[in-house]
Amino acid sequence: MDTTMHSETTGPVRKRWYRQLYFWVLIAIVAGVIVGWLAPSTGEAMQPIGTTFVEAMRMLIGPIVFLTIVGGIASVADLKKVGATGLKALGYFQIGTICAMLLGLVAINIFRLGDGVNADASQIETTGKAAELIEKGENQQWWEFLTHIIPGSMAAPFVEGDILQIIFMAVIFGIALNAVGKIGAPVLDMVQRLTAIVFKVLNFIMKAAPLGAFGAMAFAVGKYGVETLSSLGWLILLFYGTSIIFVIVFLGGIMAFLGLNIFKMFKHFKEELLLILGTSTAEPALPGLMRKLEHAGVKKETVGLVVPTGYSFNLDGAAIYLSLAAVYIAQATNTELTVGQQLGMLAVMLLTSKGAAGVAGGGFIALTATLSTLGTIPAAGIMLIFGIDKFMSECRALVNFCGNAVATLFIAWWDKSLDIDRVRRVFNGEDVPPLESGDADTGGPEASDATEPPSVNGPATTNETLVGAAAR
Repeated sequence: MDTTMHSETTGPVRKRWYRQLYFWVLIAIVAGVIVGWLAPSTGEAMQPIGTTFVEAMRMLIGPIVFLTIVGGIASVADLKKVGATGLKALGYFQIGTICAMLLGLVAINIFRLGDGVNADASQIETTGKAAELIEKGENQQWWEFLTHIIPGSMAAPFVEGDILQIIFMAVIFGIALNAVGKIGAPVLDMVQRLTAIVFKVLNFIMKAAPLGAFGAMAFAVGKYGVETLSSLGWLILLFYGTSIIFVIVFLGGIMAFLGLNIFKMFKHFKEELLLILGTSTAEPALPGLMRKLEHAGVKKETVGLVVPTGYSFNLDGAAIYLSLAAVYIAQATNTELTVGQQLGMLAVMLLTSKGAAGVAGGGFIALTATLSTLGTIPAAGIMLIFGIDKFMSECRALVNFCGNAVATLFIAWWDKSLDIDRVRRVFNGEDVPPLESGDADTGGPEASDATEPPSVNGPATTNETLVGAAAR
């Protein structure tokens, strides 16, 4: 029987729980923790498994971002809507980042975990990778993220995996493809077909997700051990607690405003959240997020523009970490900061955090760049928290992911192109049929099919592809 016909009559066939990807990723995470804890040397030896999987995923992130943005922009009838959506997204990102930083600032000022450490900044030695990150951060200028957006060549962004530069190229290419009209139709068709192929490759790689999660978690626990976790456990707990409050109160409040339940959103994205927990990075979950949001009813061009841009500009988890960590270092080194100085520090962070977007060790680079720019808090103080950074990275990535999911839904609602009823039904786990190609946007949030189809025009039209095989 035809797959599409089957989905229309009886609904898509659901896999049993023990055949779901998220189940095996969860098992792999638990196994990785046990191996790293009981056999640290064996756990450390598992590093290649985790890094290989993450690198395989990153290999496809650039093409996926480029093709999705180009296809989305080239397909719209009115380019002004694309520009308006981009401006709305950037404005939302800044507000969300400021709220996250303020929450981190309030938390560390209330609990003041750095008091009593009495670290002498002049006696702190910076060695190894931390020294490299500090040096890079000290040489980081606040304006570099603006000039860095423009690549040196067409191929460089894809070779280096620079998402900001890929977004810039994709937007320019998409606008040009849209502007040439019918002459660009064959190119647009090729872009759509390539998108289907790249997502199919991604589907193959995602089958190795449990192995990647196991290797990454076993290495983290084996390398850093529970001793490191316990030495600054209160700081880790404060960061996690502050992040949870931000997600539940701030992001949950936005979801409630939209008439949606954030906990049901968590359940809908459980595969992606567990993948992030296992690999400590949100990048492998980007394709699944985009596919599931499209299936939920967000227009393809909105998803293609907001989600990749958010991965560089909407880093709520990193924002909480930066403000909390900077003030902790000031407290630990007995550096007094006035309220005005702390607010000024946040203003600097809004710029320096963008300068290290998508760069390995970006959190530390942004933190060092901020401290170096201010000149009041010793940059060497980041050595005090370097050992526990790995245990904070999972939380940062999880919060970043949730923030981008909520941001995309909100921007789609703001554009009056979000079908709230469809999103609610998808989040409830109902068998919602894929959107058909050619469904028109009625221009209001109550429209039943106010979105582009979640799949590209091409041979891949099965239910598995439409819902997003990469997300399973």
